[in-house]
Amino acid sequence: MTATTDGSTGALPPRAAAASDTDIDTPVAAGVHEAAVRAVRRATDFLLARQDAEGWWKGDLETNVTMDAEDLLLRQFLGIRDEPTTRAAALFIRGEQREDGTWATFYGGPGELSTTIEAYVALRLAGDAPDAPHMARASAWIRDQGGIAASRVFTRIWLALFGWWKWEDLPELPPELLYFPKWFPLSIYNFGCWARQTIVPLTVVSAKRPVRPAPFPLDELHTDPANPNPPKPLAPMNSWDGLFQRLDKVVRGYRTVAVRRLRRAAMNSAARWIIERQENDGCWGGIQPPAVYSVIALHLLGYDLQHPVMREGLKSLDRYAVWREDGARMIEACQSPVWDTCLATIALADAGLPANHPQLVKAADWMLGEQVVRPGDWSVRRPQLPPGGWAFEFHNDNYPDIDDTAEVVLALRRVQHHDPQRVEKAIARGVRWNLGMQSRNGAWGAFDVDNTSPFPNRLPFCDFGEVIDPPSADVTAHVVEMLAVEGLSHDPRTRRGIEWLLAEQEPDGSWFGRWGVNYVYGTGSVVPALTAAGLPTQHPAIRRAVAWLERVQNDDGGWGEDLRSYHDAARWSGRGASTASQTAWALMALIAAGEKDSKAVERGVAWLAETQREDGSWDERYFTGTGFPWDFSINYHLYRQVFPLTALGRYVHGEPFTETTIEVVVDDTAAAEAEGS
Repeated sequence: MTATTDGSTGALPPRAAAASDTDIDTPVAAGVHEAAVRAVRRATDFLLARQDAEGWWKGDLETNVTMDAEDLLLRQFLGIRDEPTTRAAALFIRGEQREDGTWATFYGGPGELSTTIEAYVALRLAGDAPDAPHMARASAWIRDQGGIAASRVFTRIWLALFGWWKWEDLPELPPELLYFPKWFPLSIYNFGCWARQTIVPLTVVSAKRPVRPAPFPLDELHTDPANPNPPKPLAPMNSWDGLFQRLDKVVRGYRTVAVRRLRRAAMNSAARWIIERQENDGCWGGIQPPAVYSVIALHLLGYDLQHPVMREGLKSLDRYAVWREDGARMIEACQSPVWDTCLATIALADAGLPANHPQLVKAADWMLGEQVVRPGDWSVRRPQLPPGGWAFEFHNDNYPDIDDTAEVVLALRRVQHHDPQRVEKAIARGVRWNLGMQSRNGAWGAFDVDNTSPFPNRLPFCDFGEVIDPPSADVTAHVVEMLAVEGLSHDPRTRRGIEWLLAEQEPDGSWFGRWGVNYVYGTGSVVPALTAAGLPTQHPAIRRAVAWLERVQNDDGGWGEDLRSYHDAARWSGRGASTASQTAWALMALIAAGEKDSKAVERGVAWLAETQREDGSWDERYFTGTGFPWDFSINYHLYRQVFPLTALGRYVHGEPFTETTIEVVVDDTAAAEAEGS
């Protein structure tokens, strides 16, 4: 079964056969275990060879060419664009163009308008002529889709910086919103941390409305160059969209009467907010977009490029660049060393590597050194909760996340460290912090507590991706699994998480995946958590999940799911070309559900063994991670390695922590006080 790769028709792949409908010729059942053992050995060697000398792992984090285009536009805006960087970025961007002239946001996906516009403009900066065949195809497609006027707000902001779009035709974002109290529905702390870090600097950009001379016109990207900014119709007054559109008109009017001293004070407050959140390595939040907008905002407020804050910020942007052998330069949206390292540690331990193996100990040492021990923006909602989480990136002390913290604890539990007291203290801090970050409904989001306000998503400014951070099944499952391993299965807070997960199961037996694609990821996360927490494998929820996984298994024995399932679950849930990571997620769920000896598991293990390369790796061009479901997709290059190794290791050696659990004493006082606050 294969998914469409050009996105032009959206045609569905053939329906997968049920697990019992199709047999695999090779290897036969008797040889599957031996094939799995060989695959585990080769995958273990491959992964061990790729550990950094400091103890961490990091795979490339591939997104889409807007990262590369906006990097060039930033350099053009600041006057620092150079020929070698431009040439390397253009080489990568051209290589990602599809035959129809468009650019997609994920491999095999449909052309996306804003991404195509930004890629086109970047190539114009690189000197590609508008009448070149590849450029003409792109501009024709852009016009056919409505031109620049139909693109998202963030794309039009970039164009407004060079006069290619009018600031007056963009939603207003006043810096005074920093003064909204935290209880106010549109407080910056009601936005997800990634949106918050981006919106604060953009309030300065919106207030300043800078325009740099455009190096060329973009008439070819308008449906009507004589009328490039056609007004958009208002939504009905009795709708949320209509209400917020009219609110935007009121805010626009405020701009003409805003008190200068108040606006100046608000922009200075924004500058302080930005600078206070710059990390030690110069980045902001360990992710590229907030860094880009923060540099622009501070530059507009008078910070020259040699100012230490600016100098270090620009240096941090260079660290997102991945230089390829062909000379192309790809920009990562962020980097994932903590996440990759804890997942690699779990995979190697579950594959049978001794708990005291020097490379596992080195990984544990590095993870212990990455624990965040100071408050960040999460403490706005939990002021009494002591810190103790882990972040996703190398440097991001302001925003540790609940998912990484849970997985790091699970990884540390698998390592026999030479300083067990240090490990126990770190784990206790992490467990306490995760418990304190539980939302009111009993579940966990990624970064914040109760970040569920419906209003931020309604702002006309926020037309791209998720801007809030509600609890999700995958994050909640990882926390529940961690708490179970820590001997807290019967803690009331763990039980509330379990109850929430059971209530969130889809009618077909799957769970939605917020941070991975999609129902296969959600189900692959939840089932191992529920069984680790003590749910019997014959529980109805577990049996429904098993039945769903068996139904959506592909003819070739693997599992896959296309990102279109976020838009059309009825047709795409659990359906797509088989991938190594998604096959592993399904196997992890089935093995946890007691299905190790089933035909479905045998076929899935055989598929992983057969598709493994000679060097022990797997290939995976499809994107199986998300930043924002559908809108911003991620290909984690290490997923194709760590998850298959984990699944195969559990198939060969059995589930971890099944016979005994480890009891730890956690000081719950602070967490309880935080929950009460």
